[in-house]
Amino acid sequence: MAGAADFDLYRPAEEHEMLRESVRALAEAKIAPHAAAVDEEARFPQEALDALVANDLHAVHVPEEYGGAGADALATVIVIEEVARVCASSSLIPAVNKLGSLPLVLSGSKELNARYLTPLAEGRAMFSYCLSEPEAGSDAAGMKTRAVRDGDAYVLNGVKRWITNAGISDYYTVMAVTDPEKRSRGISAFVVEKSDPGVSFGAPEKKLGIKGSPTREVYFDNVRIPADRMIGEEGTGFATAMKTLDHTRITIAAQALGIAQGALDYAKGYVTERRQFGRPIGDFQGVQFMLADMAMKLEAARQLTYAAAARSERVSLGGDSKGEGLTFYGAAAKCYASDVAMEITTDAVQLLGGYGYTRDYPVERMMRDAKITQIYEGTNQIQRIVMSRNLP
Repeated sequence: MAGAADFDLYRPAEEHEMLRESVRALAEAKIAPHAAAVDEEARFPQEALDALVANDLHAVHVPEEYGGAGADALATVIVIEEVARVCASSSLIPAVNKLGSLPLVLSGSKELNARYLTPLAEGRAMFSYCLSEPEAGSDAAGMKTRAVRDGDAYVLNGVKRWITNAGISDYYTVMAVTDPEKRSRGISAFVVEKSDPGVSFGAPEKKLGIKGSPTREVYFDNVRIPADRMIGEEGTGFATAMKTLDHTRITIAAQALGIAQGALDYAKGYVTERRQFGRPIGDFQGVQFMLADMAMKLEAARQLTYAAAARSERVSLGGDSKGEGLTFYGAAAKCYASDVAMEITTDAVQLLGGYGYTRDYPVERMMRDAKITQIYEGTNQIQRIVMSRNLP
């Protein structure tokens, strides 16, 4: 895969477009046929996981030294975008694999990375990310989960909430308080395995959208973790968590782009076939203006997202986050793309009229799926706070 220097800031290189074509073909053939059933039955999209793993698309960000594709940030965005175009739930497989494992890439030792990134790259495991808690959502530094040193181990107790793919993933990056007196500087990061004694899961949440991606609480009851499973130094976990989100908010923007593109594509086809007053409704100016606005906003969101991905890659290659403006661009891409996705999917439902309001057509599902992109990995209200504090 190419590095940041190999593609223009806003325009993907030829190899990125070839990647898009291959992922789109795979998504339409292997993932799209199951998307409605995955949503209706609220079941994990195993067909999507199998297809992504078979084509090495489940965790393309993993560095080559650990057996991964070593994909750059834009390539990762394109994979997520194209999967989300047909099934938002399935797009959370590559997206959350990156979210859960990126703290290791950013701050973990080579030994820890080799131990956990290798099975991830090989498709033998999935990763999840445990930051939020019942009383610590936007205020993540207020978390209560504790990790107490005991000889050559740490003992974890607490609960994490809203954990994507919980119960499916084998590995969990968990943020826990190691020094309560230091607030955010007293938080450390650990790798927890699903098989560790004392790890358990709550019932799946009954959600508005992304029903195929299980969201559950994760409980830690005297979970003993070897000290060498700490990611980075003690007290650096919160800083690692925030650096991670600078990069991975862009993947949520990518998911939003895909959902919006899928809705726009379906609406475009529908208005050329649906006839009223003796002609296709796409001939009416009011409909044409809606489609034009949808396409214009989607392309603006895509350009912003790709620009953020370029900055993410430069930071990954040793650049400075502040110098690249990654914090601002990551928040802006996530915020704008998700707002646009909600607007476009709502308009797609409107263009289909009564049909759009039924589960017989996919835009209803896309509208429900789009909503979460405005909420997770930091609500869009939080994104605006982040942007205001990091203006270019």
